[in-house]
Amino acid sequence: MATNRSLSRPLGKTNLKKEIWRNRYFYLMLLLPMAFFIIFKYLPLYGLQLAFKEYMLNKGITGSPWIGFDHFKRMTVEPEFFVAFKNTIIISLYRIIFGFPVPIILALMINEVYFNRFRRFTQTILTFPHFLSWVIVSGLVLNMFGDSGVIKKVIALISPEMATNWNMLYSKSSFRSFLILTDIWKEAGWGTIIYLAAIAGIDPSYYEAATVDGCNRLQQIWHITIPGIMGIIVIQLLLRVGWVMEAGFDQIFNLYTPPVYPVADILDTYVYRITFGRGVSMDMGFPTAVGLFKNVINFVLIMTANSIARRAGHDGII
Repeated sequence: MATNRSLSRPLGKTNLKKEIWRNRYFYLMLLLPMAFFIIFKYLPLYGLQLAFKEYMLNKGITGSPWIGFDHFKRMTVEPEFFVAFKNTIIISLYRIIFGFPVPIILALMINEVYFNRFRRFTQTILTFPHFLSWVIVSGLVLNMFGDSGVIKKVIALISPEMATNWNMLYSKSSFRSFLILTDIWKEAGWGTIIYLAAIAGIDPSYYEAATVDGCNRLQQIWHITIPGIMGIIVIQLLLRVGWVMEAGFDQIFNLYTPPVYPVADILDTYVYRITFGRGVSMDMGFPTAVGLFKNVINFVLIMTANSIARRAGHDGII
């Protein structure tokens, strides 16, 4: 009878409790990131209903009256909204076209360096800017290229006329270029870490066989290294496509000024200005509607890109 009772006991539950207790410290480590996602990612979903309400401070979110799609209709008549929407798309596409290939190229170049010390030194130098906040980076850019920056002072010694017309950070024609170049300088080195890790996972026997067949280094990179990391490249590209509507609030907010609003004002900075830049405002519904609009577009884009990647024979992220 004792044997029968032991057989009838649910062994899975007992083993699960033992496993949880054995890995209790790992579960404790998970508490903080779980709390982060719950507090800052899931609980704010309750406030999405503001996109369909006229927010009243004395009534709160729940008591505020429903107004349907009025906030979304307002987007269609706000000229500044269309300017911000267009700038968001353009700047994000520039980041993908000009910024996305740079970490891949850097990783391929670093991988060809034979001196380990020089390789580690290069990686450290390239990765360091990632750990600087955009407040610090923007201060460096302003001190170098601003109206009273170092470069303008040097140019004034050579050509006073050129220094008089110096207007790079406040020029509509050059500001987007500054955004892309500073973003590449800051983040490209960090992106190389992922691709270098993927390259390290390629079987060295492939290179040995290619060498025996007479392939040079460029041929090995083209036929072995790039196909070997293509899966990671596709995943990273999908993630970038899924964030097209996020054009870099921190960077633009710290660098842009009113003269370049027509080419630099994105949806995030536009929402910030209409919420906090016009005095005390309780209009929380329209910014929420804009945020929901952005996230819906991001979701559609990432699902579409993921479907295209799967049809092309690559592993997607979903």
